[in-house]
Amino acid sequence: MAQVELAEQDFYWQQEEARLASLADTGILDSRAEPAFDAITRLAAEYFHADTVLLGFADVGRVWIKSSWGEPVRELPRRGSIFEMVLTEDGPIVVPDTKADPQLAQRRFVCRRLEIHSFASAPVRSWDGKILGVLTIFGSQPRRRMAQDELRMLESLADMAASQLELRRLRRNLEAAGPQPARPARIRETSWPRQPDLRTALEQRQFVLYYQPEVEIATRRIVGLEALIRWRHPERGLLAPAEFIPAAEQSGMILPIGDWGLSEACRQIQQWNRELSRPNSVRVCVNLSAPQFAREGLADHVEALLMRSGISSSQLGLEMTESSLISDKPTALDVLKHLRKLGVSLLMDDFGTGYSSLNHLHAFPFDALKIDRSFVNRMTEGDQPLQIVRTILELARVLGMDVVAEGIESGAQQQLLETMGCRYGQGFLYARPMCAETVTQLLHLPGRILPETAAKAQTD
Repeated sequence: MAQVELAEQDFYWQQEEARLASLADTGILDSRAEPAFDAITRLAAEYFHADTVLLGFADVGRVWIKSSWGEPVRELPRRGSIFEMVLTEDGPIVVPDTKADPQLAQRRFVCRRLEIHSFASAPVRSWDGKILGVLTIFGSQPRRRMAQDELRMLESLADMAASQLELRRLRRNLEAAGPQPARPARIRETSWPRQPDLRTALEQRQFVLYYQPEVEIATRRIVGLEALIRWRHPERGLLAPAEFIPAAEQSGMILPIGDWGLSEACRQIQQWNRELSRPNSVRVCVNLSAPQFAREGLADHVEALLMRSGISSSQLGLEMTESSLISDKPTALDVLKHLRKLGVSLLMDDFGTGYSSLNHLHAFPFDALKIDRSFVNRMTEGDQPLQIVRTILELARVLGMDVVAEGIESGAQQQLLETMGCRYGQGFLYARPMCAETVTQLLHLPGRILPETAAKAQTD
């Protein structure tokens, strides 16, 4: 009997050592605050009308609280904790009334000033299934038994925490691996273009919009278009945005150039509505710069363009990076709400490269996010980039958001994305940015299914 107990203890400590190693790999303990986790506890509190919500991760002797809503708690002893109960059960624990539960009736549960009479807790697992922590909702009064859809919601919130944790772990490992080799940058003259050059280009209508299709990955059906600005310079030829947008931002010309791009996209949609057999069926997404987004009256400007062009608001999408939103979150949220009321689509661009926290995804009313091409390009290079993409897809799924993977260039990348459940994509594998006339031909194709040859179409 003693040998059996000793073997069980050895097995327990082997499992615990593996769990602690997985926990250490995340770097989560004693780390700085992360708003992404606060978004989860707030969501749980709102959904369950809980008095207190705690998200904690356990080491050997304590449960370290990473995020709390309600009673502020830093840490709790692990011995006899709810974490121990979840770990033992290897699954969620629901106690509608602590006094009515035979195993708990003699115990008194207190969370600082709150005496607990009901709680429910779901495990937060590592990528390989180890329980690293728990998400727990507490009530000061007994509550009715938790319905199955409520339990699924609690587990989904715990999965959101796990996904955010995994994204954090993968980024940490990538940083430890050191910087990746950079692609050689194209050398350009830093003194050009100047503000007068850009003003002349705008006045002489040298700017032009090209359009890159967004497709349904499984069918290659065109589901949308992204408008991309080009400069048709009389001497230097067709210039990509990297050649002149930085100078436009420095000089302040980005505002009139951006306004032109938004207006031109609406005009082109209006033209397609007249030419196509299925009017009002084309959606074009336009990139907004940070100065455009920050400018007062953006929603009114967009509404005026919609009214002037007569296009449906559902035909216009606005893409913005997270960095353009976070400097003044209350104002950004107000602007996004006004845009949402107009009925335009809102997309977070280049997701994964900036702050990219779940807090922003939850707080801002986006319809979709676009996975940055740097992650898509590296998916086939190893498990870590692949796991990042998988985690982003899971985050979007839980939040009910669509995902567009940018920069798809190979069949292998397409196959991986399709296997992981990514529905939409964009990249040279399907089509390069094209002039409006070429896009018009594609929109006349049966079912708008892109042929294999579309990827080889000339951009000029």
